[in-house]
Amino acid sequence: MLDAITALSPLDGRYSRQTSPLQSIMSEYGLVKARITVEIEWFIALSENAGIPEVPTFSKEDVQKLRDIYAAFSPEDAKAVKEIEKTTNHDVKAVEYWLKNAFKAVPEIAEYSEFIHFACTSEDINNLSYALMLKESINNVVKPELSAIIATLRSMAHEFAEIPLLSRTHGQSATPSTLGKEMANVVYRLERQFKALETFEFFGKINGAVGNYNAHMVAYPAVDWEAHAQNLVINHLGLSFMPYSTQIEPHDYVAELSHIMSRSNTIMIDLARDIWGYISLGYFKQKVIEGEVGSSTMPHKVNPIDFENAEGNFGISNALFIHFAEKLPISRWQRDLSDSTVLRSLGSAFGYTLIAYKSLQKGLGKLEVNEAIISKDLDLNWEVLAEPIQTVMRRYNIESPYEKLKALTRGQKISAEKLSLFIDSLELPEDVKVELKKLTPHNYIGKAVELAKKI
Repeated sequence: MLDAITALSPLDGRYSRQTSPLQSIMSEYGLVKARITVEIEWFIALSENAGIPEVPTFSKEDVQKLRDIYAAFSPEDAKAVKEIEKTTNHDVKAVEYWLKNAFKAVPEIAEYSEFIHFACTSEDINNLSYALMLKESINNVVKPELSAIIATLRSMAHEFAEIPLLSRTHGQSATPSTLGKEMANVVYRLERQFKALETFEFFGKINGAVGNYNAHMVAYPAVDWEAHAQNLVINHLGLSFMPYSTQIEPHDYVAELSHIMSRSNTIMIDLARDIWGYISLGYFKQKVIEGEVGSSTMPHKVNPIDFENAEGNFGISNALFIHFAEKLPISRWQRDLSDSTVLRSLGSAFGYTLIAYKSLQKGLGKLEVNEAIISKDLDLNWEVLAEPIQTVMRRYNIESPYEKLKALTRGQKISAEKLSLFIDSLELPEDVKVELKKLTPHNYIGKAVELAKKI
């Protein structure tokens, strides 16, 4: 029954093609491979420590043979580990037994195989494995996809910088902007989140059953185990070192990462809804794809499905990320298992995000600006010029400017002619009146063009 059409989750069914970049990283195979990687690097680090003479320093060739084991680790190998787990009923212990068997292929180091998993608790291996998986997912999948979306929006900001747009505050006509400036707003917001990802630290610990190197100190009391652990985490695995923990790494960084992801996703939900609204107003047309059906009963429709799809999947992703942020930093006393089952869904959160990224990017690529509709909307809303006129009236100390414009415009459609007559009635210098009469809903856009072009 295990097939895309019978998959319980759409991540592995309907959307499996979109989520494929994550499958080798965040799947069960990815987790087992990461565990193999951590166990081997710990074994290598032990051999490098002069205070542990029972494990000799391995040659460069032997170290490479060890690293080749995880470099070549395949889904078939992961299945073999899972077969062992059927007997052990313990996933990390199954990794240890699989490695002992794999070491037989390297006779030079096979006799030291009892040092696999030396002084480690399972959580030493697991926390580092998840950190490696998260780091690879962010660097190899999330950042490239998010960067591409930002680049698309930046291009739109520049291309549409000079297209005036009627703003809507509270759903009502408001001071005009430009279409490009509205895209620039989103670019800036997403860039802030992207920078947070670029400098993000992924933490790991390897300090034993309750975080104090208890067993380590009994076996080798003269070894600086904290320095040894730090060397493994930073130099072997490329992570940041967590010096204080209980049995589990406290997961604060996972919560922080989840918040960054949910914030950036929320920004894109905001964008998807706005674009959806602009399509509804006719500001954007969507390119018609040959063979596509918009509605099963209404042949004329070209639905904004990509933006709806993005919104829905960002929402599912955020529900998971928010749960991670709230739950994972909490563990009863020195350890309970409630985090373990939750961590297994990390890949799902990234999977739904990836689906949403691709839907949003696809939707943005199908948009065509309908300048005629945008222009017509501006022409129908001359009352938005009440703002600049009353502001100039304030400058020249004309009494009750806001109230006078409110009486003239609130809840009413105003023509260019009516506005011109109002300006003529004001006690303003003639040259000021001339400049005010030059204002239109199309050119009352402030610095919008400049702001859009420089993003």
